[in-house]
Amino acid sequence: MVDFVPNWTRRGFIGAGLATFAAPAVRAEAPPALPMRVTPDRELMVPVEGGRLYVRVNGDLSSPRLPLVYLHGGPGSDHAGLLALTALADERAVILYDQLDSGRSDAPGDPRNWRVERFVDEIEAVRRALGVARWHLGGGSWGGTLALEYGARRPAALAGLIIQSPLVSTRSWIADAAALRRALPAQWRATLDACESASPPGAEQCAAADEAYLGSHVWRTPGDPRVAAYRAALPAHAGDKVYNGMWGPVEFRATGTLRDYDGEPLLARLDGRHTLFVAGEYDEARPQTVAGFARRVAHAQYRTIAGSAHAILRDKPESYLPVIRDWCRRNEGG
Repeated sequence: MVDFVPNWTRRGFIGAGLATFAAPAVRAEAPPALPMRVTPDRELMVPVEGGRLYVRVNGDLSSPRLPLVYLHGGPGSDHAGLLALTALADERAVILYDQLDSGRSDAPGDPRNWRVERFVDEIEAVRRALGVARWHLGGGSWGGTLALEYGARRPAALAGLIIQSPLVSTRSWIADAAALRRALPAQWRATLDACESASPPGAEQCAAADEAYLGSHVWRTPGDPRVAAYRAALPAHAGDKVYNGMWGPVEFRATGTLRDYDGEPLLARLDGRHTLFVAGEYDEARPQTVAGFARRVAHAQYRTIAGSAHAILRDKPESYLPVIRDWCRRNEGG
């Protein structure tokens, strides 16, 4: 399972350095520049089980518009890939934070902390620390899993919910990955098979095959250089350990603690009147799969972001941000 822009090592290569072996699907141009706010207006460290979380806020928490908090993916990535959301701080506060063992948060590296329910509990800890009564919540990829789990708890504080490109169940994620892998050119399919065998080819061949998949279904642009520079300045953290411990070292199968994860029963607990599912056109969380989950939630809505892969805020922020802005405005009431 891949996040927006992984920080972890994949077969010995750093995923964030994707330009080394660019697949043909990756476009040369970055998305249009956005008025993102790289510098936070407020920062704090919030105590949670296992350590402290780094939290940043842009915009006015006392605004009549409810704040938006958005959860990063991974497990084990960081908030850098969400910086495009700060363009929404012209009308509402935008809250981003790093989960434990990620980004600027504490990194105890203790596997006992790598539990779904503990990561969900972090959300309420952030809300209480900021004194927020009600807010909108979104999350992408693994963050979408946490958004699903949080929404299923039906917290009184939740106004609008956005579940973007989510891992809803491991079996559905693996099925999507297998289908997309089968659709790759024969050269890359054969190389990926060989790379997972007992006698893999050289690292460069495996990295190139990885990029063929990533460049088609995870990201399709080089992204905003401001985000890359921001991420480069983050401290080293335990994200790769979290990812490998919870998912595993191989992209196309789960061997970690999430190998049997099944959040599909939670769909029935969501308040669909205030729930939006989103996927990219080329997403590794395939649009037909995510749309199918949305249909299982009474009154929920679904949107496909054209031209985007999994990393929607990287590929098509100019298309996704208006969707988020509109959804939040429509769900400000009770």
